[in-house]
Amino acid sequence: MLDNVKEPAAFAAPDCARPDQCVEAMGYAVYNEDLSLIPMNRPCSTVQTISPISYGRALKDETYRKAMQEADWLTLDGVYFGLAGILLKGRTVKPNNGPDIFYHFMERLQQRGGRAFFLGATDETLEKMRTRAAREFPDVAIEVYSPPFKPEYSDKDNAAMIAAINAFRPDVVFVGIPAPRQEKWAYIHRNRLDACLVAAIGGVFDWYAGNRPEIAPIWWKLHLGWLIRTIERPELLKRYPHILRFAWHLLLARIGIKKYPGA
Repeated sequence: MLDNVKEPAAFAAPDCARPDQCVEAMGYAVYNEDLSLIPMNRPCSTVQTISPISYGRALKDETYRKAMQEADWLTLDGVYFGLAGILLKGRTVKPNNGPDIFYHFMERLQQRGGRAFFLGATDETLEKMRTRAAREFPDVAIEVYSPPFKPEYSDKDNAAMIAAINAFRPDVVFVGIPAPRQEKWAYIHRNRLDACLVAAIGGVFDWYAGNRPEIAPIWWKLHLGWLIRTIERPELLKRYPHILRFAWHLLLARIGIKKYPGA
């Protein structure tokens, strides 16, 4: 099962961000350096992202909160969670959202002739991704796996996913399962993966496959990627109460009522 599992067992320590590379913000150590400094070595490390939405969701989901708090590399998705670093620590945080993570590591794999595994989405979407990746990153070996579409994975489902990954022995596993399941899956099963990194990148799968138009880089630079996504997908409005919770907790922390709400 995904949600009713024991925490990861002890295993050889992977590479992880040092405290001096991070900004502590509301209970989360957010990586504040360039992605190029993240090594690709075994045993497997997790790359997660944090935003006001994921912060709000994690308030009522302990496994999700641990997946981010215990991530080896927790990066800033967008810029708005970064307000916590500015207002509470006086430090800015470098944003590294899902597309940044995907393209950065694919380019590194291209340089070294590495191996990438795409876990998630439909077979059709995965084949579109494989076709595009073969054109843009011809020296990267690609394998894919479409898990069953169900609210919770069985032990058999998880075993099949892990077996497919380990048979390929990728350098990087990109997970495109809807949040927060992708983050929790990576956290729970990291120590069973024969890979260097497992990165939860969500909506990047649909963008890269062409199912949805990619957001132009200018919108990310203007910190308005969230607005474009909402215009294209109005159903995302239901996530916004999480943003309000984040803003309220940040205010409480800023005026000293609570130091790290929800941590």
